[in-house]
Amino acid sequence: MTAAPLSRRSLGLLTAAGLPLLARPLRAQPAADLFRVVTSNEINGLEPARSGYVFQRMQVVETLVGADDGGLPVPGLARGWDLSQDRLTWRFRLRPGARFHDGTPVDAAAVAAALRRAREQGGLLGNLPIAAIEPGEPGEVVLRTTRPFSPLLAFLAHYSAGILAPAAFEGGAVRAVIGSGPYQVTRLLLPQRLEAGRSAHWDGAAPAIARVSYLAAARGETRAAMAEGGQAELVAQLAPETVERLRRNPRLAIDTRAIPRTRLIKLNCGLPLFRDVRARRALSLALDRQGMAAALLRSPASMATQLFPPALAEWHVPGLPPLRRDLPEARRLLAELGWQPGAEGLLVREGKPFSFTLRTFSDRPELPGLATAMQAQLREIGVEMKVAIVNSGEIPAGHRDGTLEAALMARNFSLVPDPLGTMLQDYGPRGGDWGAMGWSSEALNGVLERLGETADPAERTALRGRASAILQEEMPVIPVSWFDLATAVSRQVRGLSIDPLELSYRVAGATWAR
Repeated sequence: MTAAPLSRRSLGLLTAAGLPLLARPLRAQPAADLFRVVTSNEINGLEPARSGYVFQRMQVVETLVGADDGGLPVPGLARGWDLSQDRLTWRFRLRPGARFHDGTPVDAAAVAAALRRAREQGGLLGNLPIAAIEPGEPGEVVLRTTRPFSPLLAFLAHYSAGILAPAAFEGGAVRAVIGSGPYQVTRLLLPQRLEAGRSAHWDGAAPAIARVSYLAAARGETRAAMAEGGQAELVAQLAPETVERLRRNPRLAIDTRAIPRTRLIKLNCGLPLFRDVRARRALSLALDRQGMAAALLRSPASMATQLFPPALAEWHVPGLPPLRRDLPEARRLLAELGWQPGAEGLLVREGKPFSFTLRTFSDRPELPGLATAMQAQLREIGVEMKVAIVNSGEIPAGHRDGTLEAALMARNFSLVPDPLGTMLQDYGPRGGDWGAMGWSSEALNGVLERLGETADPAERTALRGRASAILQEEMPVIPVSWFDLATAVSRQVRGLSIDPLELSYRVAGATWAR
């Protein structure tokens, strides 16, 4: 399906019913009964595949299935489900009282149509072995697969599988965000701001907090200042250097926890510079992960010894030979490839220097500092790495148009609660915008395919270990550090828990302390 171009109405200010609002500049909001969320992530349109993470986290849009803190499936719009004996047919029983924000029922036809559209968009669901999605018995959605696919429930918890009302669509495009969650959109100013209020049609307990807002603020210091100044009740993605300062603020509670996310270098392995795995290993051996974790991230334990952090216990392999720093070995590997010291110590081969540009972005405030440190570390082995601070969207764009040489970024392995979802996106035969570029592995593809089929726990453990080992050996991406999520929460709020999978801000379950 080719989506119709978005109109000015679709890109401007919208109400939950899709009616335009008069544009006006942002102004300070009164704090009374307004819970304000500030992060770095912009709202890049209305399409669930692009910005569904915002609407899901703000509890505007629901998915059929959710996930608990450990990644296990929990009911969402589906109150329960069954799998046939041949493991090819899933039946989802919908919540009988669920209604969209426009008052229409969340029925099987609407849910099936939304999921089919999500699949046709070519996103995450488009890559799954799905044969059909259709209404079954009253209040039941039936999903059939072409082969057994064990992690299906985790994929249905992904934001791109968010369920919108039929009235949300016009001419094949999303014209308004009409979900079924406890909050409904009242104002939307792309790409920065969203406001929402309690939905009169929510079938659960009414949230104690009546209104919520979301603001995208790119600069880490800006977000920290908003937390300090009482301009937000929840501020996410805090820079490491601001966390200790904020801990001293009596008005704030700081939650810091290891989450399933890794900072890594994405390489264009199709380039002559990086085509040979020895070159990729040499770059990895030049990195001082321990020093960067301690000095820049203020978290020595975040030093990455492999791609998957301990927070992903099922994928983290304790016995895997750890990544380390070894400058003599790095120089030896590069010499094997014909690189020799030239002017000013820079490596040269066939008259050309070992030089490339790494793109990164400041939305994650620690990334530019890490890039600068790595620039100096690679210079020690004669490699020139230039650093370009760009918009985060230039990384997937560079992947698609082939201009990307390297990128420093943070990859979240829990957007699909089963990391297999991210693995299939990033390391399939064609690679992925945030994963491999110019590299694929038949062995890894076979492992991932089998992981989707088998339900045997012992076999799944062995397969996950093999997948981790292949990525450690081949290094299409270079792990740098694991991730500590630091969040500031106002002490005027009670009962707010932090979701380690970052699927929800859980505001609907919180109350005011005042």
